[in-house]
Amino acid sequence: MILQAWLARLDQNLYFRSVDSLMDMDGHGAFVWSAYLIAGLVLVAIVVVPVRRKRKFLDRLAGELKRREGGPKAMKEGD
Repeated sequence: MILQAWLARLDQNLYFRSVDSLMDMDGHGAFVWSAYLIAGLVLVAIVVVPVRRKRKFLDRLAGELKRREGGPKAMKEGD
């Protein structure tokens, strides 16, 4: 009984009665959903780009350290 009353109250408070009306949003759906898409892409980029840059930097640093460690040993062996 409580669940039915809650569902009835929820149904009265819903603005959109179907998925189509949710997507259309009284003619503003294209703007609203594209804004959400762009914002989502920007947020993903804010996370992904620094992670990729850090990984690239660490790979370059590891390569540079290997070159530096390998350089003097090769010179010492040749002496």
